[in-house]
Amino acid sequence: MTASAIQPETLVAPALELQHVRKQFGGVVAIQDFSLAVRRGEVVALVGDNGAGKSTLIKLVSGIYQPTSGTIRLDGQDAHLSDPSAARAHGVEVVHQDLALADHQPVFMNMFLGRELVAGPFRRLDKKAMARQTQALVDELDVRIPSARATIRDLSGGQRQGVAISRATHWAQQLVLLDEPTAALGVAETAKVEDLILRLRERNIAILLVSHSMDQVMRLADRIAVLRRGKQIGTRLTAQTDKNEIVSMITGLQAADE
Repeated sequence: MTASAIQPETLVAPALELQHVRKQFGGVVAIQDFSLAVRRGEVVALVGDNGAGKSTLIKLVSGIYQPTSGTIRLDGQDAHLSDPSAARAHGVEVVHQDLALADHQPVFMNMFLGRELVAGPFRRLDKKAMARQTQALVDELDVRIPSARATIRDLSGGQRQGVAISRATHWAQQLVLLDEPTAALGVAETAKVEDLILRLRERNIAILLVSHSMDQVMRLADRIAVLRRGKQIGTRLTAQTDKNEIVSMITGLQAADE
């Protein structure tokens, strides 16, 4: 291939690259030889039945687990993610199914949870600055909440999910992991969250999405990676596949790629 034929995006290291990752718990192999790259401005969906290994992979990339073997690379550099704080230090943010929000705190305190701003000689919490920055972000992302000072417990499920994704957007430098972001939401709130995910992609953030909804995967993902019982079955460009093929890969009606 000549230099002029090389596409610009191939010259940039992926935000996330998993190389031959394996995870064992004692004698149980949860993940076998998994490899995947996710680039900035791309949504890659991770799909498979319960027990396929999706959550294990999310926990490996977020530093909750460490791989038994294989390599995790972030922005082209080997990353040793010893714990979640190490993953966050590398610009990785996670939106878990349970959202990990403090229900009795206002939105702005949740936005800066563990990263609170302080000011003055006594280093007191700078609540005004946190509220101001939070309001600016939710306005930009069109997350419709009463205000940045609203208490989390008073928000709807969709609003809470919007806050969790906004927090990830605020702190993520390169990668956001989304674990079933709309599992407990109705149709209208799901649509709002999906729009938020697309806005995240527009910010040139890499997104790894776990979802059981095939319709959602086909709407949002640029590529789809399929797992079955810890084994990587294959990866497809969304534009070049359909739900029937993906379901066949998930259920075992179609053999794994060689």
